[in-house]
Amino acid sequence: MSRRLEIRPQALADIAEAAAWYEERQTGLGERFTREVVAAIDALLPNPLIYRLRNRRLSARWCFPRSFPYRIVYRFADDAVTVVAVIHAARQDRHWRERL
Repeated sequence: MSRRLEIRPQALADIAEAAAWYEERQTGLGERFTREVVAAIDALLPNPLIYRLRNRRLSARWCFPRSFPYRIVYRFADDAVTVVAVIHAARQDRHWRERL
């Protein structure tokens, strides 16, 4: 079974913004952040239901990249994984709920 992956433009902007922030702190860290986020997103495709529902009404789930305190907020429906946000784990839920 093949699944589609959709990363919304706001989520891509989230990744770019966080990567730039990390790159300012240490050369190469922004690239590492991006690689880990992409790896975490790619790992969703074989089994997107592995992570529990965080918001049943909105069908939202999230996972975390390995070494960074960010949430990858996504939905799975109709054989498509849709990444809606990549936000710092300390941010409130309203930051990603507005995007669903």
